[in-house]
Amino acid sequence: MGLFSFIKNAGKKLFGKKEEAVTVATASKTDLLKAEVARLGIPVSNLTVEVSEMVTVSGITDTNADREKIILAMGNIDNIGAVEDNITVTNPEPEATFHVVQSGDTLSKIAKEVYGDPMKYNIIFEANRPMLDHPDKIYPGQTLRIPAL
Repeated sequence: MGLFSFIKNAGKKLFGKKEEAVTVATASKTDLLKAEVARLGIPVSNLTVEVSEMVTVSGITDTNADREKIILAMGNIDNIGAVEDNITVTNPEPEATFHVVQSGDTLSKIAKEVYGDPMKYNIIFEANRPMLDHPDKIYPGQTLRIPAL
C-alpha cells in the first residue's frame, strides 16, 4: 500500500486525445480504468477505482505481482500522475522494484543494469505481461516492474 508517482504525459491514451481528456467524465474514467484491468486479464476481486487528482485503487489479489500490474496498468495511462494503492494481497511475496524507462533504454540494457546480464531481459518482459506484448515496445516515461531474482 502506498502512493506511486508516474509521468503524467506519458502512456496509453485511454481517455481519448489530449484535448478530449478534460471532457471525459470522472465516472467514465473509472469505467475505462476498470475495463483496462479486465482487458489485461489481471485477476482481482472487489475492484474499486476512484479518479480525482489521482487514481485510488482497491481490491483483493492473490499476489504482489498482480497488485503491481494493476498499479502499472493504471499509472501508465496518459493524464495519470499518481496511483494510491489500497489493494490487499492474500499471498504476499517479495515486491518488485519499479523502473521508469529513459530514452535509449531497452529491456536488455535495463537487465544488464539491474541483474548484470543483458540476456535476462525476458525476466523483465514476462514480469510486465500482459501490459507489454513485445520486448521492443517500451517507451520513455513508461514504468516497468523489475522483479527480484
